[in-house]
Amino acid sequence: MTSSRKHIHLSGICGTAMASLAGLLQLQGHRITGSDKAAYPPMSDLLQSLGIPVLEPYSESNLDPVPDMVVIGNALSRGNPEVERVLDERMPFTSMAALVHEEFLQGRESLVVAGTHGKTTTTSMLSWIYQVASHEDAALEPSFLIGGVAENFGTSFQLRPTRTFIIEGDEYDTAFFDKGPKFLHYFPDALILTHVEFDHADIYADLEAVKVAFKRLVNLVPRRGLLVAFDGSTNVTECIGKAFCRVERYGFKPESDWQIRNLRHMDGKTQWEVWRNGELWSELAMQLAGEHNALNATAAAALAAGQGISKEVIRTALGGFKSVKRRLEVRDVIRGITIIDDFAHHPTAIRETLRALRSVYPDSRLWVVLEPRSNTLRRKVLENELVESLRVADRVILAGVYQQQRIPDTERLHPEDVVTALNASGTPAELHPGATEIVESLAPNLKSGDVVAILSNGGFDGIYEKLPARLRARQN
Repeated sequence: MTSSRKHIHLSGICGTAMASLAGLLQLQGHRITGSDKAAYPPMSDLLQSLGIPVLEPYSESNLDPVPDMVVIGNALSRGNPEVERVLDERMPFTSMAALVHEEFLQGRESLVVAGTHGKTTTTSMLSWIYQVASHEDAALEPSFLIGGVAENFGTSFQLRPTRTFIIEGDEYDTAFFDKGPKFLHYFPDALILTHVEFDHADIYADLEAVKVAFKRLVNLVPRRGLLVAFDGSTNVTECIGKAFCRVERYGFKPESDWQIRNLRHMDGKTQWEVWRNGELWSELAMQLAGEHNALNATAAAALAAGQGISKEVIRTALGGFKSVKRRLEVRDVIRGITIIDDFAHHPTAIRETLRALRSVYPDSRLWVVLEPRSNTLRRKVLENELVESLRVADRVILAGVYQQQRIPDTERLHPEDVVTALNASGTPAELHPGATEIVESLAPNLKSGDVVAILSNGGFDGIYEKLPARLRARQN
């Protein structure tokens, strides 16, 4: 496909990875069209800025004129009109992950960041380290594909004629015709493995199935490669047990290759020491809060150092790293009330987000507004873990489960049970069906100094706009 300009149509183009792929393909010189059920930000805004048309809703006519290739997003299944026409007419089709490998990874050095949590931020950090390193050596300027908008770049993708391609390795399935995880298409030359926990309950039967996927990824790293792996997870330890490449561990354990010591949040920054093989390697600092982000940064530092980037460059890059959109993002401050947006999709991610907010706002009353929207949070399989995570907050408000009718009652999370358990444990909690009702209940009770963390991996029915508007309209 790299030999000439093609017309490529992306069905499901508004997904984060698909929209980013559209941008990369356009940079390659291809003509791009796309379709989705309904265009929605932030990716619809990105596509509009790129001049890429989005047809909605899905329709057989969206494939006129017939494209040279159709990329079918993993949200589409049999019965979708575009899928059916592609199959009926035997149009050439592929998946996002397979096309990324064919079009961008072959002939490059593939640096993959994988794990149940932290991979978007870690990928962004690693990309920024390489970008800063390129100021001294232009050959290090990276191409990248990230599952979020990295604020240092203002985008989720970049394409350069250099050798390095940094990519977020998603463990979610690839397409209706390829149920393996996306990251098996990326063939890492070097790999970061952050966490391994049970997630994506809609496609993985249990933790063992998740571990099998990560073991297969580890098995793709060549002998000459490098695997940087978190030291605080027995699941990670099991998944890397048969690696053929060099393995370096990072975390808090004294015996680890990259040990974090003296972690603190002060003067608006997170600061810590990194000890390598028992000797002080560097002191690092960054704007992002939270132990989890110090771990993410240390992982990125370890892999970059393993690829020959100096500690001075790494220190400078992390010190100037901003964040990723929808990761502890301050959306507004109104009447002294701080509104935070976070993508938290799993009980562990929720716990780490709230612990980070506690470190930044130690004297504030912390409210959490949660929409159970991810395919894991919509199910009750991790209900007990969710309750424990939410107990970090001072007050909790839950919305109804997103599209609850799609999940059998026996499998579905029942938010009323979570609210009952929280109240019984001493954490005041309440349940409201949606964003409008939540705003009407919450806004009158907020006061200056409060912090409101809104947790959802979707649009949450406009609550990010509704709550600020309601607060501004408040008389006192």
